[in-house]
Amino acid sequence: MNPLPLAAALTLTVAFPLHAATVETEAGPMEITEIADGFDMPWGVDFLPDGGFLVTEIAGTLVRVDAEGGRTEVSGVPQVVAQGQGGLLDVAVARDFGESREIFLTYSKPQDSGAGTALMVARLNEAGDGLTGGRVLFEMAEGGSTTQHYGSRVTEAADGTLFVTVGERGKADLAQSLGHHNGTVVRVARDGTVPSNNPFVGQDGALPEIWSYGHRNPQGAAIDGDGRLWAVEHGARGGDEINRIEPGTNYGWPEISYGTNYNGSKIGVGTEAEGMAQPEHFWDPSIAPSGMAILSDAIPGWGGHFVIGSLKFDSLHVLDPEDWSEEVIRTRETARVRDVAEAPDGSVWFISEDRGAIYRLAPAD
Repeated sequence: MNPLPLAAALTLTVAFPLHAATVETEAGPMEITEIADGFDMPWGVDFLPDGGFLVTEIAGTLVRVDAEGGRTEVSGVPQVVAQGQGGLLDVAVARDFGESREIFLTYSKPQDSGAGTALMVARLNEAGDGLTGGRVLFEMAEGGSTTQHYGSRVTEAADGTLFVTVGERGKADLAQSLGHHNGTVVRVARDGTVPSNNPFVGQDGALPEIWSYGHRNPQGAAIDGDGRLWAVEHGARGGDEINRIEPGTNYGWPEISYGTNYNGSKIGVGTEAEGMAQPEHFWDPSIAPSGMAILSDAIPGWGGHFVIGSLKFDSLHVLDPEDWSEEVIRTRETARVRDVAEAPDGSVWFISEDRGAIYRLAPAD
């Protein structure tokens, strides 16, 4: 969605604020407003054109909050394997929702071997209380019985294709195999077919959905103003990364990393190797990054900046991609930030997993 001026605020941002606080930032004072609370392990949020929004809860519930604050549990969500880091994960509202009424969900889909990251599309009915016509657009081959590293952000490109981040599910070596979806970013069309210009189409032994590989657990993804895809992913002990995602590129895990194994031992061959991309930015120590938004120019001073949530340090991280200078915002509201999104009015919304709440960050009046 194209951001509107901040003055054209969403109805719901003023209809039912529950709590507000002011925090000083390099871009001036910002107000953090509690929009809704009472969620059980919320994971993803996206906006509906009528002023409402959708929230996923990891146990398998999709909630619609309308512009007046009313809540509806939406039926028709897929069956999920809600174990460990798995469950109902991301949600994205289609760019053409006004015509198609389509939304996209990522989740841990039951498989014979356990569970795998999957992408589903469905239509939200006119009443806003049910999904119809749900169908799987993608599921990873042989996800496995582990319960971690699903990745699972979904992002729609301007051409309508869909990018899904897929973690390596704790099977690090498979992130270097083009015969597995583990540790990849995949790209599919809106109908689930594989675009003919995907980089590995027609290559023997390669899964055609793969767009990039060598990832560990990318839990944030966003497209910038120039249409470029970026992802943020968990390292091991240190080595969390921001990567600009290019087709056919190998990002190195587990052969290279700026972190170490949890026992302190070296990962792979070190920090670089021929044919493997370097991160644009990395953190050591790890911040455990999750959701990510790349901002428009709606907030003066933050145009084009990345806002990334930290699960480990209970904070929002605002980074300038010109030099990767970083500002950290830490308040009572930023407890274990799971998702970050730019709203249609240009404000920054984030999910606090620990508080079970959705917050809005915008310049103070």
